[in-house]
Formats: sequence, structure tokens, C-alpha cells
Amino acid sequence: MSTEESAGPDVDDGIRTMLLLMPRLVSAAKRIRVPDELAAFDLAPRHLSLLAYLLFDGPMSVNELAARLEVAPATVSLMVGDLSRQGILERREDPADRRRTIVSVADEHLPAINGWLGQGAGAWRTALEPLTPAQRRLFIDTLLAYERAVAEARSR
Repeated sequence: MSTEESAGPDVDDGIRTMLLLMPRLVSAAKRIRVPDELAAFDLAPRHLSLLAYLLFDGPMSVNELAARLEVAPATVSLMVGDLSRQGILERREDPADRRRTIVSVADEHLPAINGWLGQGAGAWRTALEPLTPAQRRLFIDTLLAYERAVAEARSR
């Protein structure tokens, strides 16, 4: 057996492992209970990504959020408007450029959102911290390649 072969599973064994693992990961993520304070807001997956960016990276403009979420600014603006009307987000004018709107999580909802999204962040930290930067990049690139392949297969 070569060093390369002993370093990990072959492709078919890796596929078998991932086919068993992915449903368990999705199931575990779905079991993270929405806090009672947020249950009435009918939050969709697209809202979670937006909230995660604001939680971990702090207040930012609609355009910055759109770039990170890889969607049009108009889409983010609609989401921000919806979450602002519900009181989850706050919008304020950027003092440096009054044409820009800065978005942040409302202080009253910050503890609930932090506790909720923090569970997943803590699990990812546990999984990613022991890896080298190159290993983290490979892991993330692999998940992105999987996401693209699934999307391409669906579009056929």
C-alpha cells in the first residue's frame, strides 16, 4: 500500500461515508430549536445566513450583505425590510454616507440569535480549529464543489 492510499479512503469509500454522514448532519442542524423569542417570526433559511453575517461580522450595509450572500442588493433589501418590520433588524443611516443604510441585529433579539446560531458556530469551530489553514480551505472548497455538483445535477 502506498503512502497516498494509507492517507485516507478511496473515492468510493469516501462517497459511502458522506452518503451516510450528510443526512445525519442535516438532521442535527434541523434539530437546533429556534428560541421561543424568535419562533413567531417565521424565519427562512435565507434569513439565517443574513443573521449569521450580522451576528459574527457586525453591522454592515445592504450592498455588503448582498455581496457576502451572493444575491442582488434588491433581494437583501427585501429581506432586511421584512426583518426590520418584525423588529429583528435595525436600519440606520451611515453617518459617513447618508445614501447608505447600515443594518444590525436589534439589541433585544441579539441574545436569542446569538444562542441559536452560536450552537452551529461552536460546532464548526470544534471541527475546523484543529485543521491547518490549507486543510480548512480544502474542506470548504470540497463542500462548495459538492454544492455546485448537486445544483448542476438538479438543473439537468
